[in-house]
Amino acid sequence: MRFFVWLLRAFLFFTLFAFALNNSQEASVRWFFGHEWRAPQVIIVLLAFGLGCAVGVLAMVPAWWRHRRKAQATDNGLNPTPSSAATPLHDGL
Repeated sequence: MRFFVWLLRAFLFFTLFAFALNNSQEASVRWFFGHEWRAPQVIIVLLAFGLGCAVGVLAMVPAWWRHRRKAQATDNGLNPTPSSAATPLHDGL
C-alpha cells in the first residue's frame, strides 16, 4: 500500500512539473488604473493557489477558535478536579 501512495505522489509531482514546463511563457495580470504585472504563467497560477489557500485558512480561524473554546468549556465541566475526585461517593457503609 505504501508503494502505491509513493507512486501516486510521484505521478502527481511529475504531472505538475510538466504543467509548469509547458506554461513557462510570460503572462500579464492587469490591475486597476492601467497597472500591469508580467510573470511566467505558472508563477501566477501558483500565487493564485497560495493566496486562495491562505484566504481559506484565515476564513476558518474564527470557527476554529469558537470550537476550541466550546471544547475547553465542555472539558472543564466534565473532568472532576483532583480534590473532588479524592472524596468518596458513599459514606463507607
